[in-house]
Amino acid sequence: MTASADLSALLPGYTTGTWTIDPVHSEVAFTVRHLGIAKVRGRFDTFEGTLTTTDAPEASSVIATIDTASVSTGNAQRDEHVRGEDFLHVEAHPAMTFASTGVRVEDGEGFIDGELTLRGVTRPVTLAVELNGFGTGMGGKPAVGFSATTEISRADFGVTGGAAGAAVSDKIKITLDVEANQN
Repeated sequence: MTASADLSALLPGYTTGTWTIDPVHSEVAFTVRHLGIAKVRGRFDTFEGTLTTTDAPEASSVIATIDTASVSTGNAQRDEHVRGEDFLHVEAHPAMTFASTGVRVEDGEGFIDGELTLRGVTRPVTLAVELNGFGTGMGGKPAVGFSATTEISRADFGVTGGAAGAAVSDKIKITLDVEANQN
């Protein structure tokens, strides 16, 4: 069985085309441990991206940009610290980007491999992907939805946290829930 056949079987209703992420119906979120005992959650409120699905699903691609200054954790003081030089350093690095390098299936699970750039450092990451489905969106246009997760090491991207870094885990879980509309 070919890779395309493997992927097609996992993608009921698969539709080719170019899709724009709908930020109103999508979320880019993260979770990090504080003091090793509590989980602190946050999200980025401003982001954009494009998905391109092709006849061969494994040749499909994703490009996304996230406005780092749009970070929100529900606490204004913490948000300002996260925006600062210790963490995201948004003044020098106003965006983080993701560009896929491949789509694959292993043991019936979907993955998108790509490169994440954060604080000017680019590292490979793999997103575990769950297709939520293809359907009809607002205005009758085709829409697609998916969820994805990955875990990164903040140290790999030069995010030290300064003096507060010792209280925050190195591992950050990233969760995406995306709806995109066909152009």
